Amino acid sequence: MGSSELLYLVFITLLPWIELRGSIPYGIFIAGLDPFLVLAIAVIVNILLVIPTFWILDFVFPFFESKAFVKKRLQKLRSKAKPLVEKYGFYGLAVFVAIPLPGTGAYSGALVAKLLAMNRSKAFLSIALGVLIAGIIVFLLSTLFGLFVPKL
Repeated sequence: MGSSELLYLVFITLLPWIELRGSIPYGIFIAGLDPFLVLAIAVIVNILLVIPTFWILDFVFPFFESKAFVKKRLQKLRSKAKPLVEKYGFYGLAVFVAIPLPGTGAYSGALVAKLLAMNRSKAFLSIALGVLIAGIIVFLLSTLFGLFVPKL
């Protein structure tokens, strides 16, 4: 196990719309790292990226919200997540983040929390729970996939 594989794992985890949904399969299948190490690193990095994301959103949100194209996309995201968060609160945001599809990870969770003016501490914990659930889902799917598909 080289440090470059670990750096790639961290880098992929930090990529918006990919996050741990891409880094866990990369770490297991391409880099050949220990699956449990991959899960731990991907989940921790994905959770930690929420903190600077909140700060960055505070800075750029007013600018982006004033742009028509971006405002339309933000409205679409708000309408997608708002019913889930309004109905289920803390757990609604966690479920939104946990769905292992592109566009529903920690970055989107932080953006939804900002759009819905959620309490930041509760939002962070909710996003962390969602990231953990997503990590476990992707980990299980990856390891099960690995049992039935020959090594690359």
